[in-house]
Amino acid sequence: MSEVMLGLPGPWAEDNREPSDHHTTKIGGLPDWPLPIEALKLNPTLIHCTQCGSKLCLVAQVYAPVSSETLKIEERLLLVFGCVTPNCGSSPLSWRALRIQKVENDAQESSSTATEDKTPAAASPISVSKMNWWENLSDKDDEDVDLEDLSRAFSKVASLSSQPKKTNTNRNSERAVKHSSPLTAQTRGVDTETPVMPCFYIYSQVEPSSKNFASMCSNYSSLSVKEKEGDVDDHGQEETWEAENYEYDKALNADRTYLKFKKQLDASPEQCFRYAFGGKPLLATAEVGNAGKCRLCGASRHFEMQLMPPLIYFLQEEADACHKGSLENWNWLMLAVYTCSKSCSKSFDKEKSTHGVWFAVEETVIMQFEKPLNECAQHYFS
Repeated sequence: MSEVMLGLPGPWAEDNREPSDHHTTKIGGLPDWPLPIEALKLNPTLIHCTQCGSKLCLVAQVYAPVSSETLKIEERLLLVFGCVTPNCGSSPLSWRALRIQKVENDAQESSSTATEDKTPAAASPISVSKMNWWENLSDKDDEDVDLEDLSRAFSKVASLSSQPKKTNTNRNSERAVKHSSPLTAQTRGVDTETPVMPCFYIYSQVEPSSKNFASMCSNYSSLSVKEKEGDVDDHGQEETWEAENYEYDKALNADRTYLKFKKQLDASPEQCFRYAFGGKPLLATAEVGNAGKCRLCGASRHFEMQLMPPLIYFLQEEADACHKGSLENWNWLMLAVYTCSKSCSKSFDKEKSTHGVWFAVEETVIMQFEKPLNECAQHYFS
């Protein structure tokens, strides 16, 4: 999968603790466990801060099915948790990522012993809410993106995000109600003990290719140059524009990795997260830590998703006074989640029943921070 999917802000939830289902992608709120948490046999320490011991709050829930020639997993999601205790948000010990997955009886995982003539299992009909984000997307489709349509799409995104919370109507939340799991408010109860962040739903959009983005920027730059050349009496303004361009491109202290990060962020300034199973992260600093090996099967971990700074901004806008102070300590530039490259379920295969079994496993979180003088410090926790 070469596309990068951007998670963009949709409407706010009517209630930060309102239930949906595990097929829902959202920021904040309460996690929508596919089963009662007791049935998952989840180690309680996995949802507590390693540094202070407080219960973690949900920061992101991402429905993340995997579909390839050798691997097909429909029931799969990622949960990213963070600590709202003051002075904890900047510590890698205060962040955790869980992969929640269902092992089906006919599940097939890729391995080094798989034969080349093995035919992938046929996809069963599934609802729209359960379809892969990247389904029916291809590099060819990406090449045919019309720049005018892209510009109108950006304008539409900006218009949607500017609407006040109370006037937003949410097709995603309506769909969550229609496809709600058995764990509704009546069955799971109202969790009043777990700290909760402001909740809003996410819609996805494929990131424009660098080729199209460069072409769009070139068109805007050419237009600006022509406008300035046409204004022969405004030499001062032209010189100012050239100077600003020089300062941006030729700054002595500019870090190329950070400038690329900033450029991609500016292209879609509302992106809350970036998703690319097995892709490459958008780094804020060149140094990359070791994500380690999968605890279940020993396979290497690879990049799957990363949280971006706009997510913190949106949470701060709606957070109450108690949480605003804590969010100020969330000062990372990006927070990446690395998962098992095989998305394995090795140690759980023997326990599966005729209805399959759900399990939760901790994955790796890597954080990057901005430091004075363009120096970035990187921490990672596995």
